[in-house]
Amino acid sequence: MVPSTKVLDGGWGWAIVVASFMAQLLAYGSPQSVGVLYPEWLHAFQEGKGMTAWVGSLVAGVGLIASPVCSACVDNFGARPVTIFSGVMVAGGLMLSAFAPNVQFLIFSYGIVVGLGCGLVYAATLTITCQYFDKRRGLALGIVTTGTSVGAFIYATAQNELIVLYGLDGCLLIIGAMALNLMACAGFMRPLNMPRYYLKQKAAMERNTEEQLFEKPQLDDLKITTGSTATTPEKTLTVKELLITIDAKDLAVQTEKKKGSFLAGLAIVKVIKKKQQAYSRYMHSMYEILQDQAMVAFCIAVFLFSLGAFPPVLFIEDIAQSEGLIEEVSVIPLVSIGAIATCVGKLVLGMLVDIRWINSIYLYAFTMFAGGVALLLIPITKSYVGLQILSAVLGFFSGNWSLTSYITTKIVGLDRLTQAHGILMFFGGFGIMLGPPVVGWFFDWTQSYDLALYFSGSCVELGAIILFLLNLPCWNRKHSENDRPDVHYTSNCDKVASVA
Repeated sequence: MVPSTKVLDGGWGWAIVVASFMAQLLAYGSPQSVGVLYPEWLHAFQEGKGMTAWVGSLVAGVGLIASPVCSACVDNFGARPVTIFSGVMVAGGLMLSAFAPNVQFLIFSYGIVVGLGCGLVYAATLTITCQYFDKRRGLALGIVTTGTSVGAFIYATAQNELIVLYGLDGCLLIIGAMALNLMACAGFMRPLNMPRYYLKQKAAMERNTEEQLFEKPQLDDLKITTGSTATTPEKTLTVKELLITIDAKDLAVQTEKKKGSFLAGLAIVKVIKKKQQAYSRYMHSMYEILQDQAMVAFCIAVFLFSLGAFPPVLFIEDIAQSEGLIEEVSVIPLVSIGAIATCVGKLVLGMLVDIRWINSIYLYAFTMFAGGVALLLIPITKSYVGLQILSAVLGFFSGNWSLTSYITTKIVGLDRLTQAHGILMFFGGFGIMLGPPVVGWFFDWTQSYDLALYFSGSCVELGAIILFLLNLPCWNRKHSENDRPDVHYTSNCDKVASVA
């Protein structure tokens, strides 16, 4: 499992891309097309739209909010075990939802269980893809992440037909059984680097088998080949592996050589203090990121966009039926139209941001403004064709999610990308969780979607204005994004499809 340039950007990496694409399609197909299931749940449980909307909001938002935890699981155990476990979670959650006696149970089974499973799949697939690609990493990530949009397009129609043939419960059971294929996708995810859990096990085995390890190792002596099981003088440990080895061996040495309980306690305290210092530096780094005016504006914009633009994905079919524009879900649902438009938007916007004279932040603000206009036009649209057009427009500009990591890199640099993007996804997930229940409560209060859609459109427009104004040169004195020497890509394809 030794990584080398020969295994990057090709070979088995393309099998990883196909497996990751299918994993995202299978995991996100149903959650991304939950708008087809929403009217059925309303009819089955006779609950308010606000309460029922929590199901769709949680399944989309929980995975984003828990993204740091999901990433830590992949870092510790590897992509393959995490994908297998997530397959059990997604399939189990979907099958449990078929037996839900009420909306509250559905919030747990579909919203939380399936949502966490999707978050694990997302983190695992992106991590393993990044490990196998360097120069073509952007292209590979772009292909993998379109699996969510393709899955939404296919599953929206499939779930509609399955409901007609087998009912809501039968549809969820079949979709859940299909999700078990996530475990087959995991079989292709051959790791290149040893996860942290195995490094800890390796360190423990070395302590038990080699007497010389009972002495505290010097930094120069810690030389292994990453991912191998034998020590060699060829390559030093990475920072992560070094810390794990030093902490594990240091704790064992201090506690085993110094038999006294008091000295053993001091050794444990010493290790805990090291960890506390690392966490303190991490929190200080997060504080510095949030001191950046452009980053704060971007977080607010992503929150407001998620709060306003996500609810139509859940409510659009119910809006068409409530307005009497169509009696039942169409053969090609509005959710499918929006999903395929989102897929196109990711690629087109990614190519536009690659043009040097286009400012990525202003481009994102424009997509928010155009999406907000589409939301404000939905209440005055009185034809199904008009709703189809607006769904496509809103879906296209919702493809601006593909720009988030690119813009984050421009603002904070590559060295802080992981932390900053985690913060950004937390704001996005929080907005996605709040949006649908708020829109549902507006309907329960007014018995109309008009006021709710005006609220959603206003939130998106407000976010666009804030992002634009706070990044004007007269307001933000930071250097232009093109002047940042620390931001670089290995190839142009990283810009074409930059993703989290």
